Amino acid sequence: MSTDTPGIDPLQALRAPRDPACDVFLTGPVFLDIIFTGLDSAPVRGTESWARGMGSSPGGVANMATALARLGLRTSLAAAFGDDHYGEYCWDALEQGEGIDLSMSHTVPGWHSPVTVSMAYEGERTMVSHGHEAPAPAGAPVSTGAAAPTGAAAPVPAFPRCPPRARAAIASLAPGRSEPWVATAARNGAMVFADVGWDETGRWDLDALPDLAHCEAFLPNAEEAMRYTRTDCPRAAAHALAERVPLAVVTLGAEGAYAVDGRTGVAAAVPAIEVEALDPTGAGDVFVAGFVTGTLADWPLADRLAFAGLTAALSVQEFGGSLSAPGWAEIAAWWQLIRTCASQDPAALERYAFLDDLLPTTARAWPLRRAVPTIGFRQ
Repeated sequence: MSTDTPGIDPLQALRAPRDPACDVFLTGPVFLDIIFTGLDSAPVRGTESWARGMGSSPGGVANMATALARLGLRTSLAAAFGDDHYGEYCWDALEQGEGIDLSMSHTVPGWHSPVTVSMAYEGERTMVSHGHEAPAPAGAPVSTGAAAPTGAAAPVPAFPRCPPRARAAIASLAPGRSEPWVATAARNGAMVFADVGWDETGRWDLDALPDLAHCEAFLPNAEEAMRYTRTDCPRAAAHALAERVPLAVVTLGAEGAYAVDGRTGVAAAVPAIEVEALDPTGAGDVFVAGFVTGTLADWPLADRLAFAGLTAALSVQEFGGSLSAPGWAEIAAWWQLIRTCASQDPAALERYAFLDDLLPTTARAWPLRRAVPTIGFRQ
């Protein structure tokens, strides 16, 4: 677990007695991620490669849940866990290690946990995964529409039938698929944030994403956004998407992010922070978590983008998915360090001045030592 700065609740000033106990609800498959680090290059066919390091942690939707929890949001996760050692480890790491509410989750007898092996090298990663669809709990609704590819681990069936009342919910959209819980969460007052994967059908039809109608914010990457809107510019794509969803956010990779508020017409662009990327695994999840945090805290749009980009940039400097999600300690240490660098552009620093009102006046020195959890087998 990330060494965190105690006492920082980004929503503290907004909390009221009748508010939901849950800040963010999400559901999806949890994988055991095994991450090999210290590889000089991609594995070569017919040879054996030795990694200089490795770690393991909960992955899949756990990357997003961990990122949210480390930013101080009360996070509830509904997921299926195997009754094997991997499933027990992931459950304990999320519930005890990260403080994530798993009361909506369940253990499936006789079902083995999905596993992903990730190899990080040259700032990229290669992954191999294996898993089977988890059976739905008795009486739970199932997704309608597209099925998972043969041999792939399908998303966890949509459960519970009634998700907990929450400030926000996070959904992953797929063409032709509707998750019943998304509409329920929106009706119960949750702001729904959604990302989307690559459209394997090649149709790139927004009308094939029925749950988009329930979303407060849609956060595709630039390529996805341009294909869905038939535009050749990410900014034009964001404006087109803002006609379909209240808040459109297009991530631009090394160029940062661009967002449009469809209700007010306000647009914001924030450049990316230049960092040495070791492993991009989970960076998109961390970006979404940062943006959700800023939105629930009612920050200006540009501050939300800047914060999301900062948390993503901090995550790629570490190996692993949920392992790399930063907490407030990492953010505070970075802010303290960056202001002492003589080469920093004062105007660029001003973009992050809003952190002064959030962070303690003193912080531990950068870089912080990160815990690298792995599975321990007891005799």
